[in-house]
Amino acid sequence: MSAVRYDLPETDEFTRPYWDAAAEGRLLLRRCGACGRAHHYPREFCPFCWAAEDRVAWEPASGRATLYTWSVIHRNDLPPFGSRVPYTAAVVDLAEGPRMMTEVVDCAATDLRIDMPLRVTFREAAEGVWAAVFRPA
Repeated sequence: MSAVRYDLPETDEFTRPYWDAAAEGRLLLRRCGACGRAHHYPREFCPFCWAAEDRVAWEPASGRATLYTWSVIHRNDLPPFGSRVPYTAAVVDLAEGPRMMTEVVDCAATDLRIDMPLRVTFREAAEGVWAAVFRPA
């Protein structure tokens, strides 16, 4: 019996464009045509003005972000995270405005700083499933 994977998304028809773009190395956001604000995580409606799905569209993100906060994880018993420790769980502020939970890679924890410029990159979590992570710009 294989272990449950806690790092894989539950994709559906609505989120498929996001995950397909990630597999191509592109980060997508949703932007509201009514109030103009971008948001992440993807939702079918605008979380700010509650505009319906027909007013909210996918758009490419620049991939630029700054580090808001982080925590270095030294123990995690959920598969497959235990094999990755230590890793840096983080919250970043995307250049377009939304805040995003992610992971910082290719950077020693001692080098992390608030407002540090970051760029998106993608890690293959499973065959054909790519997740957005960030590295120093």
